[in-house]
Amino acid sequence: MKYIDYKQLNPFQKFAYNFTEFFKKLPGRVAAFFKAIGRFFVKLFTGIGKGVANYVTRFIKGDFAVKLSYLIFGFGNFAKGQIIKGLLFLATEVAYIYFMITFGWPNLSKFNTLGTVETQLVDDGPFKKTVFGDNSMLILLYSVVTIAVTFVVLFIYITNTKSAYKLQQLKSEGKHIMTFKEETKDFLDGKFHVTMLSLPVTLIAIFTIMPLIFMILIAFTNYNKSHMPPGTLFTWVGFENFSQLVNVTTGGKRGVTFIELTQWTIIWAIFATFTNYILGMIVALMINKKGIKLKSLWRTLFVITIAVPQFVSLLLMNQMLQVNGAINILLSDITGQEVAIQFLNTNALMARITVIIINCWVGIPYTILSASGILMNIPADLYESARIDGAGPVKQFTKITLPYMLFVTAPSLITQFVGNINNFNVIYLLTGGGPSTERFYQAGYTDILVTWLFKLTMNQQDYDLAAAIGILVFIVCATLSLITFNMSKSMKDEEAFS
Repeated sequence: MKYIDYKQLNPFQKFAYNFTEFFKKLPGRVAAFFKAIGRFFVKLFTGIGKGVANYVTRFIKGDFAVKLSYLIFGFGNFAKGQIIKGLLFLATEVAYIYFMITFGWPNLSKFNTLGTVETQLVDDGPFKKTVFGDNSMLILLYSVVTIAVTFVVLFIYITNTKSAYKLQQLKSEGKHIMTFKEETKDFLDGKFHVTMLSLPVTLIAIFTIMPLIFMILIAFTNYNKSHMPPGTLFTWVGFENFSQLVNVTTGGKRGVTFIELTQWTIIWAIFATFTNYILGMIVALMINKKGIKLKSLWRTLFVITIAVPQFVSLLLMNQMLQVNGAINILLSDITGQEVAIQFLNTNALMARITVIIINCWVGIPYTILSASGILMNIPADLYESARIDGAGPVKQFTKITLPYMLFVTAPSLITQFVGNINNFNVIYLLTGGGPSTERFYQAGYTDILVTWLFKLTMNQQDYDLAAAIGILVFIVCATLSLITFNMSKSMKDEEAFS
């Protein structure tokens, strides 16, 4: 459609056209997303190939000290006078060898089976004695630690060879070779960014990346209440857990539960995000409208709403919405007859609608505060120009306010959407996942994937299934976030409102 034809459409026709175009372009965007992933891996393997080539080149062109540093860490540094740095490299190698002999290899050698010797009760005179065998959990955990340590040592090893070759080049060119003291000072000056980032990166690796890898590996095992170490062993089962989730035939109740809860999770996230966003923006517009008195008071009231802990509000609403709760009592007093509406406990549709409405109560104040700050920064001359051109309030909203808000808040909106997919508090504290049903495996009608995951781990000890759900949720969230953000105007045209 040409631009002039588009401008002649009414707002409903424009919405229908944009809605249609979005879904028309979506397959192409998805394809582009996976092409980008493919290009990433191509670059990754190309980089690895270049690294291997450079590694071989350094060995071929290096002198005897460089070649020996490929076997003995730090030898190239020793030969060029960097004694302390060479000792640090050598200490790393010795420590790694000791680590592998005493700790790493005994666990890594059992990684393919996760243990074969089971815990047994044996006769010990008149009593029974427990003889502990392999512990699959510890074998998996220690193997992950060993692999992580190996990668770190590999990085230090490559650094050692690079350092040795660089020292050879400096010496052949007659340039100054830095002492250990000079290199240490450089980490407080030219390489200060490395010094500052080293601790955060290390902590992220230890407390985020390694647990994430461990959880991913759990998804490919049968670690559940029937295979609970140290009493029993668990082992690798491949993609069996994923098959139970995505295939109703093989998964039975688990497959039905995953598919239906995934649908409800997406619906919940859409409504929870956009109801808060639109309604919060409308209230913010009302508060910031010229002529409205006591603006500070209204903003303060909403801040007070946020100040009340969310779990307190949700637990209170849970009690108020019970059959004998305050809402039904109030309705009974108003109508003069007994009212016993089952807001949360019986009807699935009623419970889901109630959850969405209550979420507005706890979510809209945040949108109001952020929207108020953005609205106060929209240039007033845009509205003046629009009024001179004859644009009414609706036109000003659709052509100035809404585009500006979406441009600024697109990343935040995506974050809210992903956050609502994992919005544990509202669902668990308000309904506990109910109403319950026999159709689902350990889940109720208002459960979303993250609350179901919680129940599987805390109530059923189905850690293997929960880990598989966690991986699938991560894939969905990451894919939706990246595709949506790359389709947003704030990504395509960063200078649009500058």
